[in-house]
Amino acid sequence: MSVVTELLAASPVWLAPMEDVSDAPFRAICRSVGANVCVTEFVNAEQLTGHSKLARKKIVLGPGDRPTAIQIYGADPERLVEAARIAEAARPAFIDLNCGCWIPKIVGRGAGAGWLRDPEAMTAMARRVVEAVDLPVTVKTRIGWGPESHMPIVDLARRLQDAGVAALTIHCRTAQVGHSGPADWSWARRAREVVKIPVIVNGDISSADAVVRALTETGCAGVMIGRAAIDHPWIFREATALLAGRGPSTPTDEERVALYRAIVVGNVAKRGERRGVTMSRRHRHVLGHLLAEIRPRLFAELSLRGTLAVLDDLTGGTTRTRSSSPIPSSPSHPSLARGSSTSS
Repeated sequence: MSVVTELLAASPVWLAPMEDVSDAPFRAICRSVGANVCVTEFVNAEQLTGHSKLARKKIVLGPGDRPTAIQIYGADPERLVEAARIAEAARPAFIDLNCGCWIPKIVGRGAGAGWLRDPEAMTAMARRVVEAVDLPVTVKTRIGWGPESHMPIVDLARRLQDAGVAALTIHCRTAQVGHSGPADWSWARRAREVVKIPVIVNGDISSADAVVRALTETGCAGVMIGRAAIDHPWIFREATALLAGRGPSTPTDEERVALYRAIVVGNVAKRGERRGVTMSRRHRHVLGHLLAEIRPRLFAELSLRGTLAVLDDLTGGTTRTRSSSPIPSSPSHPSLARGSSTSS
């Protein structure tokens, strides 16, 4: 049994790779609420092999950041092979090949979902990467480039299995539609029926109920959750409970505030104060109904201290000492030590 198969058997609900989202701070957040297996942000193979500090930083995995897979992308098989070897040295659980990102600037140079234009070339590339490293190699892709009348995913699944790929994640939309329209999970089922390797379904997994439906309808070994985790990271905890036959526990108001607080602190530690505070707002919906009470003040704040003060007003400051979420603490920020904000 491969490492990937073992991980899926233990925990079939994984955090999907998302650029500028599934970084180390957010992975820690998601792990604290049940995401036992995570995948990094997209790591550019060209940048990684070119010794980019940003790319190198993306593959650093701390002691509490495991099991995590490193996802790499690129259009040049040689660079992907070299990048996979560099990534392997970081000791991830496995290496994932991004053959599904539909963003024009990525597919325009043949990377990401651009590989779907030439399934034979994708298969040959995957085989080379598999043969270059000792770790399991997986692929995340889509059902096809488009249009809907031509879906190569079933045949592609066979080819990738023959190339030695350890598992296949299928985002059940075409590259041409991006995130628009409903995901057609039936394609994951069809692919799963013709291969022995695990197939993981992705796309429109927006709730714990959707996790159960997707697994039931497709028979897949697992699901990857992407955008839904941005607004509601508790989806991992809730889905795990449902799959175990238990009722999901709804996050308390205190949990909501504590988790948003951890997101802000983590983002500031990574990105600096002003950018960290503003980028955290994409996760504002973790606050649920509480957001309406503080939205104008929250969006007006550009400092860490001011943002945390707004959050503390919701709970009387109790989230600082009574948080039930075991979220790793982030490095302290100068504004907290000095007693004044340091907006950049």
